Amino acid sequence: MKPSILLIIILFITGCASIIYTAPDYEKMYGTSSPKQRILTPEQVILAQQQHKISFAKDVKPILDSRCVACHGCYDAPCQLKLGSIDGIDRGATKQLVYGATRLSPAKPTRLFIDATNTAEWRTKDFYPILNERTDSQIANLDNSVLAKLIELKRLNPLPTTGKLGDDYNFSLDRELQCPTIDEFPAYQHEHPQWGMPYAMPALSLKQESIIKQWLQQGAKVEPLPALPSQTLADVEKWENYFNGSSLKQKLVFRYIYEHLFIGHIHFKGHPDNEFFQWVRSKTPTGQPIDIINTVRPYDDPHTAIFYYRLRPITETIVDKTHFVYELSDEKKQRYDELFFKPDYQVTALPAYQPEIAANPFKAFVELPMMPKYQFLLDDAQYFVSGFIKGPVCRGEIATESIRDQFWVVFTQPNSFYPKKVAQALAKNSQILGLPGEEANDISLFGWTKFDTFGKQYLKAKDDFINSTLPKNRGFGLTNIWDGDGKNKNAALTIFRHFDSATVVKGFIGDTPLTSWVVDYPTFERLHYLLVAGFDIYGTAGHQLASRTYMDILREDAEDNFLRFMPAMQRQTMYNSWYIGADSMRIAKPLFSIDHPSEINYQTTAYKREFFDQVRQRLGKAAGDVDAINRCPQNTCLRANTTPVQQQADSILRKLAQLQGGHLGALPEMSLLRVTTGNPKNDLVYTLLLDKAYTNLSKMFSEQSRRVPENDRMTIFAGFIGSYPNFFFTVEQNQLNEFVSMIQNAKTDADMDALYSRFGVHRTNPDIWQHADWFNEQHRHYRGLEAGLLDMNRYKNL
Repeated sequence: MKPSILLIIILFITGCASIIYTAPDYEKMYGTSSPKQRILTPEQVILAQQQHKISFAKDVKPILDSRCVACHGCYDAPCQLKLGSIDGIDRGATKQLVYGATRLSPAKPTRLFIDATNTAEWRTKDFYPILNERTDSQIANLDNSVLAKLIELKRLNPLPTTGKLGDDYNFSLDRELQCPTIDEFPAYQHEHPQWGMPYAMPALSLKQESIIKQWLQQGAKVEPLPALPSQTLADVEKWENYFNGSSLKQKLVFRYIYEHLFIGHIHFKGHPDNEFFQWVRSKTPTGQPIDIINTVRPYDDPHTAIFYYRLRPITETIVDKTHFVYELSDEKKQRYDELFFKPDYQVTALPAYQPEIAANPFKAFVELPMMPKYQFLLDDAQYFVSGFIKGPVCRGEIATESIRDQFWVVFTQPNSFYPKKVAQALAKNSQILGLPGEEANDISLFGWTKFDTFGKQYLKAKDDFINSTLPKNRGFGLTNIWDGDGKNKNAALTIFRHFDSATVVKGFIGDTPLTSWVVDYPTFERLHYLLVAGFDIYGTAGHQLASRTYMDILREDAEDNFLRFMPAMQRQTMYNSWYIGADSMRIAKPLFSIDHPSEINYQTTAYKREFFDQVRQRLGKAAGDVDAINRCPQNTCLRANTTPVQQQADSILRKLAQLQGGHLGALPEMSLLRVTTGNPKNDLVYTLLLDKAYTNLSKMFSEQSRRVPENDRMTIFAGFIGSYPNFFFTVEQNQLNEFVSMIQNAKTDADMDALYSRFGVHRTNPDIWQHADWFNEQHRHYRGLEAGLLDMNRYKNL
């Protein structure tokens, strides 16, 4: 082939432009704005089909989702280039940074679908095009496309096909991004010839490139989205009408519920698994186009006397790192009525939107009874806990630096401890329950001390309240732990930290952790308003510092609650083991009602293990299945409903789960393991989680100086945990023992390289995309409605 012809073919290749269809009436129905010049009319769709043109829906979008959205689907997308929707692709990219731990002034928000309504507005916010916006022709559509240039660059400079990548590539999350415009691209190509797209991954296949080339040649047109089904439209109308009741009680209740649900993906029970919505505040009522009220926080002043809660369809590709689901159903509506409208209480006025009121749920919602609010949170505890560690922020160091790599969470039983007195005490102490969101971005770098002081004052007031309320020689026992009504599996949770992300799963997963949380209503509510409703990723260093340090207070509050169930004379010793070398000026003094004994009848000195064994018995079915891989002392445990093949794999991997310290040095934080069985349909998936140990969590900086690698542990999970796999392993079933042995004995770099080469999937592996496709397919199979595309941004260069 002549070089000139080859160059023309290469130029026809575009990048990962994930364009989603938009129906002709979509803007009218839902108020979303899209670049209509790319949307085919119904007549054009028919003509395109007759001419056998490339279909975006059937041919192009699957390629883009599986190869591009894998890294470009969240705030952490390089250059803010979000490729999961037509709005994101037409918005383009920018050199502006979302994450900024040192800025003294807040950045201007750049939230897709919210902070601008059309492409022209994004251009005024320093976003530049990645597709051609100049002369419209087949050649110009490619010559003026940054995406086409980046894909061409990868084809001209392919990756090696074996081993690790060299120093030409930077994998740091904080690396300096280039983000070239079309005019800057020649210099970018000269300086970084290896940085084509997909970055540090193999190129798209020739077939994929051919499909995308033809699609670009045809003008990069997209079919319209199909109209929503009539049943869906009816449910949208029903729920919007329900949320927009006119009484004071209805307005207050649904303001409270909205402020807790705004971040999640809403799904109607029984509807298709790919149909999701998001609650928004709109200036327009049901039946009119949504006109989103653009505020940073859900409780910010809407600046209009009348507004409406509306359900906006999610039109972006669903990615796992931002995907957590809240289901609406007739049963849920009945539950809301039972919790909030059947009890006899009066709402006399709606709270103001001044930050000192709106940012403090103990002031804003003081007229809502405490127990319904708490039960509302408990009913879907996994969802609400997920909010502060899994959402559109994507890089959640503020929350995750404050938590251990693996720990268990249970909750206090509603109404088990003088609920009327507790409600009165919360109202009395609402001022010191204040959160950094009250001052938003006006907090100076030293202003965090105000809220730290509030938090410490509350801990002291809480301990005094407990000491004065509990009868002498009485303490907390199993009846004070929420039992999930014997069936709700939200009663027992495990949280896994993966550096700057985390995952919440139901049940007690892994071995007995070093620390655990017992969460009560005030702690639960403040977690949400600190890190979800009140947190601003675009905020100042002062705001982020105040949020980070207050999170330490909340963690200690939950840990103090846990210690109150331990033997009184062991509490301080346990606490000291969690905070070795801690900075006493940064954390609160432990307060765990030392004068009140535990009501737990302990028979051994393994207090934590025994406590959770008794809790499991109390919860019954609500505790979920026993972890037969990580907590099996006899090595003969069997997971329920497993085949002999699964049981054999579990037995071998149980040996890996028992390894500690230096034997785990070869493993990254979160790996996915495929155990092949000879039949791909029967291959098994396990998640390998490294639970790193630290001397303490009380310091914000120098994490490595607090590491205690000799105390690291492993958790093995049959299925998927986490959104960001660090590495793939593929092992034949009959080689599992060898795999475990190589991990255990990997001490030198040569040992580790041998492990990765024998069983691992390097970034340079030409088949890595096929491995990713398989894991994503299995992810959907394992998790169904809860599954989104896994992210490759954290994949290691091992």
